[in-house]
Order: sequence, then structure tokens, then C-alpha cells
Amino acid sequence: MNAPKPAPELQCTQWFNSAEPVTLASLRGKVVVIEAFQMLCPGCVAHGLPQVQKLRRVFPEEHVAVLGLHTVFEHHAAMTPVSLQAFLHEYKIGFPVGVDTPADDGPIPRTMAAYGMRGTPSLLLIDRAGQLRQHHFGQIEDLALGAQVALLMGEAGPEAPAASAGGQNCVVDGGCAP
Repeated sequence: MNAPKPAPELQCTQWFNSAEPVTLASLRGKVVVIEAFQMLCPGCVAHGLPQVQKLRRVFPEEHVAVLGLHTVFEHHAAMTPVSLQAFLHEYKIGFPVGVDTPADDGPIPRTMAAYGMRGTPSLLLIDRAGQLRQHHFGQIEDLALGAQVALLMGEAGPEAPAASAGGQNCVVDGGCAP
């Protein structure tokens, strides 16, 4: 794991699949997984988004928050929020997805710039304390990602007990044992 550093807040103009804007501050106490993508990016569609959809099914939502960040740095006219809404519906993406705020002075959106992303797909792992712990560009193996999330779940954090709260040990497949 990388040396922790505070994760910059998300700068989004709009959110899908969420009744209100999502902030990292509101998610303290959970491990946060952010998949930065573009809907016209083949690696995002074939690997990144399906991977975090699986991750969301595997890990309990009370411990792990999965977010999407639509961060458009090319083909701006084609990748509008209206197009994104249709894309999310067609691909059955139900987790919250924010639209990265465009920059005032270039093609790189604000959150993408704040994290120093090199492109899409990019995956960010933020620990329970709001510290950026991993930043992956491109593909990461499912097993490696699952192990990294599980390790972060096992760490104690502010405002939340460790993942084994309540005297039960919860495992990656969703089952719990005393």
C-alpha cells in the first residue's frame, strides 16, 4: 500500500444514482473505491466498471462505498450528462456516479487534476480516515484489488469499528461467522 495522504474532495457538477451530492467527508469510516472512467474508454467498459460492480456485490455497503467518477478529457461533445445517464441505465450501473467538473483552462477536469490521474480507467482506494492509499492507472487484477480492499476494511478508522464489529468475522464472500 502507498503511504497515506489526504484524499482531495471530489469536484462534481452532477450526481447520478444518489439523491444528494456525495462527499468523501460524508463517507468517513468506510473504505471508498472510486472508479474514474469515460463511457467511450474501452478499458473502462470492458474491465474497470464491471470490476467495481463485482466489488460492490462482494463487499458490504456499510463498510465499503463504491463510486464512479465520469472524468471526460476528450470527446466532450459526445460524453454529456444526458449520454451518461443512458449509459448508466444500459450498463445497469447502480452505484453513485459523479460528473467531474470541467477545468476553466484546459481539457483535464478538476478532480482528475487534483489526483494527478494519467487517464482512464483509474482506480482510487481511500481508507476509513479519508487517506488516499492506492492509485491505479489501467487494469488491476480482481484478486489483488479484493485483497487491498479487505486489508483496508480490517484497519480501524474514525467513526467506525473494524469490519469484524458485533463479535462476527465477516469474510469477502459476504458470509459472517462468530
